[in-house]
This record gives sequence, structure tokens and C-alpha cells, in this order.
Amino acid sequence: MAKKVEEHKHELLENPQALADKLQGAETWAERHPKTVIGISAAIALIIGGYFGFQYYKDSQEKEAQAEMFQAIYYFEADSLDLALNGDGNNLGFIQIIDDYGITQAAKLANYYAGAAYLQQGKYQAARLYLEDFSADDLLVQPRAYSLIGDTYMEEKNYAEAAKYYDKAASYKPNKYFTPVYLMKAALAHEKNNNNEKAIAAYDKIITDYFQAPEYQNARKYKAKLEAKS
Repeated sequence: MAKKVEEHKHELLENPQALADKLQGAETWAERHPKTVIGISAAIALIIGGYFGFQYYKDSQEKEAQAEMFQAIYYFEADSLDLALNGDGNNLGFIQIIDDYGITQAAKLANYYAGAAYLQQGKYQAARLYLEDFSADDLLVQPRAYSLIGDTYMEEKNYAEAAKYYDKAASYKPNKYFTPVYLMKAALAHEKNNNNEKAIAAYDKIITDYFQAPEYQNARKYKAKLEAKS
């Protein structure tokens, strides 16, 4: 069967008349089914037009959202957290940016800022709501979001959940700059949760893998104290 198909293709390539007959057949079918051809063409045009139209809309939304984010971030950095979250009447806050520009990258980042702002206000459940909706594929902000969720649980003295999120932050794209910080926080949470074994393991990882980090000396000291208790 494969040989016959191969010979058939070969015939079309070498025989101009055979190829012309095939093309003529296609033209005849199109002439006999004009409505079908028009429908298919319209559908293709609609799909292509819709795609480019959506991309244009998305790009314009992104520009608008980023412009709104500028003022909201300014308020956040100035510790004007209510204005950062809810806006000032002229500029949108993070909450409205999330609601109005949900398809944009700016809105995703607004989830992070909103969560961080609520954490500073002591509204831990609200903080988690927004931080858990944040996602990114970068070295800095995503593990930082996990760590902030851990902070909300630490404030509530839920040390088991805090340790889980600190461990998650430490294991996300490990690096010498931020991972030791998250390991220290994880160790403290494990220790408060009376899980000295996991706390020692976190300290030991800093000592073994990140001996040039500023956290190295404290990790050695705290590990020694825990081992002395065991």
C-alpha cells in the first residue's frame, strides 16, 4: 500500500497533466459548493480577525493597567496602604486593577502587592487570598510570595503551615541570594512547631550548600543549640 501511495505522489510530481486534473477537480468541487467555500472562508477570516483583535485589546489593556499600577505602587512604597489598595478617586488601587484588568500581567502583579499590603495591615486571610492568586516564573517574586504566605501563618501561630510555605519558597529555583533566607525562616517555623529534626536539616542545608551566605554563622549557632538539646 505504501508503495502505491508513493508511486501516486511520484506520478503527480512528474506528470503535469495528472496534477492539472487534480486541480481541476478541486475547482469543480468549489464551483458546485459555493456556500460551503464562502462559509469556510468566513470562518477562517473570523478566527484570524478575532485573534488579532484580542491581541490588540490585550495590549491596550496592559498599557492602561501599567499606567494605573504606577500610582498604586507609589502609595504602597509610601506606606499609604489604603490608597494603594483602593485608589484615591482619580487613580485605581490594586483591587480595582485586578477586577478591571484581569487578563494583564499588571493585574497578576497587583495580586502580589495587594497581598503584601493586607499582610502589613494584619489582615492575614485577605493577604493569603491575593498572594495565592499570584503566579510568576521568576527568581525573586514568586518565592517571595510563598514566604509572605508563610509570614501570615507565623503571625497566626500556625507554625506547621508557615513551615510548609517557607520550605516551598526555599525549594523554588534555589539560589545563593534568597534561598538561605527562606531556609532560616523555615528552620524557625519547624523549631516552633517542635520539629527539631526538620529545623536542623534546614540549618544544615545552609551550612553545606550556602556557606558563603550571611546566614551561615547563625545557621551553625542555632543548629548547635538544637543538637545540644537532643
